[in-house]
Amino acid sequence: MKQTIFSLVLFLIGGQLLIAQESKTTGLSLQQCVQMAVKKNINVKTARIDDQKNRVKKGEVIAALLPKVNLNSSLTDNVALPTTVIPGSFLGQPEGTMIPMKMGSHFSASAALSISQVLYNQTAITAVKLLKKYTDVSGITVEKASEDIAFEVAKLYALGQTTAEQRKLIDKNIANTERLRNITKITVDNGIGKQVDLDRVNVNLENLYTQQSNTQAAQEQQLNMIKYMLDLPLDQDIALTDTAGMQLLKDEPKLQTDFSNHVTIRLLESQNEISILNKKVITNGYLPTLSLSGQAAYQGMQEKFGTYFKNSSDNKWYPNASLTVTLAVPIFDGFEKRSKTRQANLDIQKTQVTLESTKENFSMNYKNAMNDYTNNKNTVRRQKQNLELAEKIYQETTLKYREGLAAMSSLLQDEMSLSSAQGGYLTALYNFKEAELKIMSLNGEIKNLIN
Repeated sequence: MKQTIFSLVLFLIGGQLLIAQESKTTGLSLQQCVQMAVKKNINVKTARIDDQKNRVKKGEVIAALLPKVNLNSSLTDNVALPTTVIPGSFLGQPEGTMIPMKMGSHFSASAALSISQVLYNQTAITAVKLLKKYTDVSGITVEKASEDIAFEVAKLYALGQTTAEQRKLIDKNIANTERLRNITKITVDNGIGKQVDLDRVNVNLENLYTQQSNTQAAQEQQLNMIKYMLDLPLDQDIALTDTAGMQLLKDEPKLQTDFSNHVTIRLLESQNEISILNKKVITNGYLPTLSLSGQAAYQGMQEKFGTYFKNSSDNKWYPNASLTVTLAVPIFDGFEKRSKTRQANLDIQKTQVTLESTKENFSMNYKNAMNDYTNNKNTVRRQKQNLELAEKIYQETTLKYREGLAAMSSLLQDEMSLSSAQGGYLTALYNFKEAELKIMSLNGEIKNLIN
């Protein structure tokens, strides 16, 4: 009874440990990987911070058009009063006599409230429009960074899927070769088979073990790279849940010539608008500006500092106020704005040339991606059929070898054909995935993995 209870406890503990181990493995679909990468990738994070910075900076530019209010106060101790001279005739002295006279008081205090408001400044108005466009660009930059990381993660995920499929095929080849080795060893032990045939099988088996080890190492490296891009701990176990045969494009792609909605094109068009606005900011410097300012102040002048704190007739404060309208008309700046305008024109030309070149490049890349998609789709279908046929031939030759109706050389030749068919199928499978992702990146469907 005690032994039974002890065995049951061990069984339960073992089951809990197994569940704990399994729970550490996180299954991730392609869309989950992309969404996690977009959320945690450093490039996307910095792009979002820049976007927030531009939105906050908008208040700084708008401030140039808002009123400014300042309150200033001062207290001056005139240690040595300034001296001026006045004509003696003012005081009944002979003509030509100059009399020195000290001006002011020992202490002087003032409190002033000043207000200023821009009435017209076209440069500041255009700067507000320019910052708004910068804000739009920063938002598009976040979108582009998200799509770029989505494309890279999807490519890595497809490579991981292909490597997992390769590992399955290698494991299957090892199982078949191990059975063949056991059969060959029995024939050799019974004096029917040849030792050289057994040696050949063992050589192939060792090669398969090497392939298995290399493939496993490559798969671990790919998973580590995915964990790095997803900002996951490297000691966390993950598994790719989507199969290698999963199609990414729901519908057959159609020829496309308009890429105006692509994030890269929208970014370049916005940069072109920024270049045009930059030029306007410069040329607006030729326009006059109009501003209004006003000030209201009180000034108190005393010979003794303590008088400021007494409520007496000696503690007098004298008011003053002013209202000023300023019109500034630029006349000549040494051709500074002219030089800047010419540079701005060149920037506009440069952006427009880049924009047109990018559109043409997109059209070419999309046509090539369409051709790659069609070709690789057909190649995957043919290679899969070829793989199934190679497996069938290999199984038939293996059966004949067991029955003594086929030579080892024929079996090894069929095994090489099977290995070649497997490699061709895996290569075509990955190329097809890559072609799908290129089309999705160009036509904007890559967003479907993000949202």
